[in-house]
Amino acid sequence: MMAVYTMNATRNNLYGSLSAEFEPSLTIKSGDTVRYSCFDAGWGTASEEGKRIKPFGRRDGLDPGHALSGPIKIEEAKKGMVLEVKINDIIPGPYGFNSAGEYPNWQNQKLNLTQYKEITLNWTLDRQNMVGVTEINGRTFSVGLNPFMGIYAMPPEEAGIHSTWPPRFCGGNIDCKELTKGSVLYLPIPVDGGYFFVGDGHAAQGDGEISCQAIECPMELVDLTFTVHQDMSLNMPIANTPSGWICFGFHEDLNEATVQAMDEMLKLMCKLYNVNRVEAIALASTIVDLRITQVVNGVKGVHSILAHGALRSH
Repeated sequence: MMAVYTMNATRNNLYGSLSAEFEPSLTIKSGDTVRYSCFDAGWGTASEEGKRIKPFGRRDGLDPGHALSGPIKIEEAKKGMVLEVKINDIIPGPYGFNSAGEYPNWQNQKLNLTQYKEITLNWTLDRQNMVGVTEINGRTFSVGLNPFMGIYAMPPEEAGIHSTWPPRFCGGNIDCKELTKGSVLYLPIPVDGGYFFVGDGHAAQGDGEISCQAIECPMELVDLTFTVHQDMSLNMPIANTPSGWICFGFHEDLNEATVQAMDEMLKLMCKLYNVNRVEAIALASTIVDLRITQVVNGVKGVHSILAHGALRSH
């Protein structure tokens, strides 16, 4: 019988970095489920009154990045295998926030936004109606919520401590808004045991995450089921989502990230439809969408989407 575990965020299972050298917070078997509560990326969580609090300080050298829950060790996971992460449910906390302006990142410099003082929008999240509300200069603005986790990650094979900021072949700061409830993410396993982390909750985000932040929020529940595929091989993450099949590309150069996302989609379509690469790209040009996942994590992201039912063979 498969087990179901609960991991509430505590000082002992929160990290601001990735490493296979950390003591596992939990050891599970393939097929088991973990039900998390997660802090927001900036190390905040909701008080009993629904207000943002920061109960834990960051440790020097260990916690420079996003607040991540983990690591989880999966007994059957071996380097070179594939970890399936099924996203059963995601429920955001009661608040969110996002900032813009002033900070000298590349997009603010290009858009002449560094001359403006940074602003922060505070959002109230109505989880029953799935609406987020904020105010600007006395006016109320609302957006529909589409909660997802920005980071599903395992550390790269190199020893030591690794940054939470970039997306990698083994997961990381992917920031793909399609990875919602009902999605299944497949990640190449880089180290024995996997050492899986999750965090960076978002209540809503546009493709690109152009201000550098989505609506950042804690998560009341992130329900994930983990399955190890011993005979499956991947070079990059792929996902089967409610929107369709998704393939990813990550690179500092957006052109290179695009090529990766296209290449992975061609590989997938060759398997799904028993066609060659030239036939696959001819078909893909009629139905596959390319989207900019995010441009703010140093390593940029592109994802290609093959919508379910868009291509039928007879």
